[in-house]
Amino acid sequence: MSIIEVRNLTKSYRVYKKREGLGESIRGLFKREYKEVEAVKGIDLDVEQGEFVAFLGPNGAGKTTTLKLLSGVINPTSGDATVMGYVPWQRKNEYRRRFALVMGQKNQLWWDLPAKESYRLHQQIYGVPTEQFDSTLDELTDLLDVSRLLDQPVRELSLGERMKMELIAAMLHSPEVLFLDEPTIGLDVIAQHNIQEFLKYYQQKRKITILLTSHYMKDIAALCKRVVIIAGGRIEYDGSLVGIIDKFSSHKIVTLQFAEGHQPSLSHHGEVLEETWPKAKLRIARAEVPRMLSSVLEEHPIEDVSVEDLPLEDVIAELFRETAKESTT
Repeated sequence: MSIIEVRNLTKSYRVYKKREGLGESIRGLFKREYKEVEAVKGIDLDVEQGEFVAFLGPNGAGKTTTLKLLSGVINPTSGDATVMGYVPWQRKNEYRRRFALVMGQKNQLWWDLPAKESYRLHQQIYGVPTEQFDSTLDELTDLLDVSRLLDQPVRELSLGERMKMELIAAMLHSPEVLFLDEPTIGLDVIAQHNIQEFLKYYQQKRKITILLTSHYMKDIAALCKRVVIIAGGRIEYDGSLVGIIDKFSSHKIVTLQFAEGHQPSLSHHGEVLEETWPKAKLRIARAEVPRMLSSVLEEHPIEDVSVEDLPLEDVIAELFRETAKESTT
């Protein structure tokens, strides 16, 4: 049975159209024009218990809006959704005690107080028994190696240290579902890796369900077997990372190593990406690769050849560009 069920979920915003110029600003005080912006356009989604699902998409695609809907922060325009059997926007206390939302650009800890003080407040809000609270806090601080920082004001911590503290705050009440919105944004490579390792270990140990949004492909590759691509408010893909290349990549990268002294012109075969003779690298349409290789092998002495898929980041970027064009036409 799915722990998260979403059916035809939509969210629209009424946005004020502000025009340039003093005269238009004055007129806007008396008569305002608005436009409808569709952030989410009929999403259907099922997530099983214990899954770690990534949401990918360009800025403004609807990823964060979807997480806010599922966590009950905002109400939908239409559609239905349940998480653990609860309708999120009804905001029942029983539901609030069973999930957590972490937003990489929002703080939930008191800025001028040590994190430990905020944790005590969380304990009271969620009604966590003292023994369970102490045990969970010790486990999380050990895993994230921040025990020494608990008595230090949050404002004195580095960005990576603060994010670790935010994750601890979210997990103190042992949520069954965790929504993560850009948890590693702005972090350096080491901090990103530490957060990734923690999330991977904790999710496997506790079997919690996690929905993650991130712009970092390393986050996705390290943590998630299932990827949902959202673009223009719609789900464009739901499957594995490898499946993205199979479905959306229309080209291959062909690397040729010629015999010494041979530098043929290759532009008529495809897009030349790199020439470091005797090597050359080309971008070729998938369907044209066999014909191109046959032609080159007939015409020139080749010592080595390799055919690879485009980098995943390039495939996804191209998909985002295409969906952006479609939404503006």
